[in-house]
Amino acid sequence: MTHRHRADPKRVLVIGCGIAGPVLAMFLKRAGHVPVIHEGRPAPDDEAGAFLNLAPNGAAVLRTLDLDRVVLGYGTPTTRMHFQNHRGRRLGLNPERTTLIKRGLLNRALREAAVDAGVPVEYGRRLVDVRQGGDGVTAVFADGTSAEGDLLVGCDGIHSRTRRAVFPEAPEARYTGVVDCGGFTRTPAAGPPDGVMRMTFGRRGFFGYQVADSGEVYWFANQAEREEPDRGRLAAVPDRQWRDELLTRHDRDHAPIAEILRSTTGPIGRWPIHDLPSLPRWHHGRVCLVGDAAHATSPHVGQGASLALEDAVVLAKCLRDVPATGAAFATFENLRRGRVERLVKAAQRTGNQKVPATALGRAARDVVLPLFLRLGVRATEPVYRYRVDWDEPVTDKARV
Repeated sequence: MTHRHRADPKRVLVIGCGIAGPVLAMFLKRAGHVPVIHEGRPAPDDEAGAFLNLAPNGAAVLRTLDLDRVVLGYGTPTTRMHFQNHRGRRLGLNPERTTLIKRGLLNRALREAAVDAGVPVEYGRRLVDVRQGGDGVTAVFADGTSAEGDLLVGCDGIHSRTRRAVFPEAPEARYTGVVDCGGFTRTPAAGPPDGVMRMTFGRRGFFGYQVADSGEVYWFANQAEREEPDRGRLAAVPDRQWRDELLTRHDRDHAPIAEILRSTTGPIGRWPIHDLPSLPRWHHGRVCLVGDAAHATSPHVGQGASLALEDAVVLAKCLRDVPATGAAFATFENLRRGRVERLVKAAQRTGNQKVPATALGRAARDVVLPLFLRLGVRATEPVYRYRVDWDEPVTDKARV
């Protein structure tokens, strides 16, 4: 189905070339607008980050762009989630249908697709200010250059410079009390690829891993830290020392956790986990926020990337079908806020369950957790079923 555009094509400055930025740009181009992506990094960094699970609702957005087979081809299906306690006792075996994929490969695939679609990507454009006027918006960059457009969309993540520039009163990202880390290795101790993500409520930390189809082991570990550690200090810890500390933390947890850690000789990424308190609004004038810039969720429900992809298609539809920019942004926020804030809260609850417990607390958890895991499957189904129909028109009266 084709659409008659109700407004003149607009030049849209897209800030950030992560997950949401390239997808938003491709949808905007499809809708007849002229997007340009501005990325703060001096060049692509396809080794950044660790990995994520892309859920069916996120994959459906890629399918609308005919990108799902290409992008998901970089990943490995996750078909089940196996939860266990520190002794290896099964607490739950839930069905799953997500795709395990390295974040850098996902970013590269989306960026290359956007470039192939004719979307310019400009690097070394670290945003420092946003200026709005009656005729447009100007993005000011750290190198002294600037860019002008009709609209600007911040897709620049949880520590969004767009949000700081346009909403200086907005709350900062909030530390959740958990430090995450992860890496990649190969060891026969982890077993063959079988589509199962195995997650352990350890005595002093939470540990998860899956063997990809290639035989590579993707693993992560969460540990509770009351005070937020400085990212620079975390990065300065040598990988060998960090690995040894993890071995000590998990020394009384079941096999093959220790073997996976010992076999890891490459870099171990580490970072404090944040989410974002609810913002009073996601848009102001000619500027709008999407993805983690507007509603960052901790990774405990595996929806961060998928929510960002949903945002991209919904905002593009609103800018396609609602003539006035302010009304289009307001409609976008109205359509999205309820869903994303429910999932942010769900992630907070799930993260709280990963905090190490006393012996008595572990015993109680092992009794009640299987029930909550079964309930979690039911709660996940409507999240996964969510779909955005690109061909369905949007009106400024749309409601959640």
